[in-house]
Amino acid sequence: MGTPPKVYEGSHIWVEDPEVVWIDGKVLKILGDEVEVETSDGRTVTASISKTYPKDEEDHAEGFNDMTKLSYMHEAGVLHNLEIRYQINKIYTYSGGILIAVNPFQRLPDLYDIKMMERYKGAPFGELSPHVFAIGEAAFRDMMNEGTSNSILVSGESGAGKTETSKTKTTKMLMQYLAYLGGHKEGEGRSVEQQVLEVGFVI
Repeated sequence: MGTPPKVYEGSHIWVEDPEVVWIDGKVLKILGDEVEVETSDGRTVTASISKTYPKDEEDHAEGFNDMTKLSYMHEAGVLHNLEIRYQINKIYTYSGGILIAVNPFQRLPDLYDIKMMERYKGAPFGELSPHVFAIGEAAFRDMMNEGTSNSILVSGESGAGKTETSKTKTTKMLMQYLAYLGGHKEGEGRSVEQQVLEVGFVI
């Protein structure tokens, strides 16, 4: 059991909500082990202090690219940050060296075209917005600089379907980016792209 967050009258917190999972509010009163909270939608609710989380009082318009920069890294804060970014079509977010993807429920062809590949080629990790190509670029550069093998773990919910951020689509995007980095030289038989795309992968 973790230490319950320190709350006081007037502090901003997250409380559980049956409809939206977490809702932010302001503490009105402290009632022993419980707090009375005025939620952002105007309701007054009572919650156990042990089931509340502190809220950053300032929201950033585009959220944080990297969630390690959050003041409070707990479930409510993480979900809120992802929601802010989702609302402005920022479907990728870092958590350190991990890339988190949210299904946009629409096609985003410009997000994976050749121009986007050109942007990420050679860019240091974290310099540009979070993207699956940035992960591919970092893995490829580490492999080339260190002269050792490398791997990328793609994980996600099973049965997510053929969405922009499904495991299958993400793996294909990584393979296409690595193929792009490999380039093509005439007179060498099959191109690097052909060889990479012929490789099987397990989902």
